[in-house]
Amino acid sequence: MVLFLTLLVAGIALIAIGAGVDGMLYLSSAGVLLLIADLLYLAARSAWRSPRRPAR
Repeated sequence: MVLFLTLLVAGIALIAIGAGVDGMLYLSSAGVLLLIADLLYLAARSAWRSPRRPAR
């Protein structure tokens, strides 16, 4: 969970810096890609850890 939150904060920071500074569009692009990778990581982790036991 720490990795997820760290990547989330880093992605948001890159997007904010890229949007605020003129000529730093590549930082916004990197931030968006980081957020997409973070969401894919979260989806893979939740699918991998989902219990497949029958309900009691």
